[in-house]
Amino acid sequence: MKKFLGVIFTSLIIVCGLSATSFAQRSETTSVSQNRRYHRSNINQRQENQQNRIAQGIKSGQLNPREAARLKRQETHLNRVESRYRKSGNGLSPSERARLQRDLNRESRRIHTQRHDGQTQPR
Repeated sequence: MKKFLGVIFTSLIIVCGLSATSFAQRSETTSVSQNRRYHRSNINQRQENQQNRIAQGIKSGQLNPREAARLKRQETHLNRVESRYRKSGNGLSPSERARLQRDLNRESRRIHTQRHDGQTQPR
């Protein structure tokens, strides 16, 4: 009887171990594709937020026409860079993503600086 219970217990452990391994492999594959979608939406969301901040600055008068035009031009440039990176291979490589994030950080600081520099639209 003890031998029989030992065999059942060992079999149960093996089955659980195989199930866990199978689940981990599926989770890993799923998380990679989810990460790609997350990163893409994260970058796109940042770009959209920055464009909204520029529009709000224009609407509130915090950005004068020259500042707004410069910031929009820089946003357009970043959109082109991202597009070129995505066309060059299978999505963005880690180094391309890092460069793009760095450029988005710089652009975000520029937007903040221009909106708070005291220059306003003539009324």
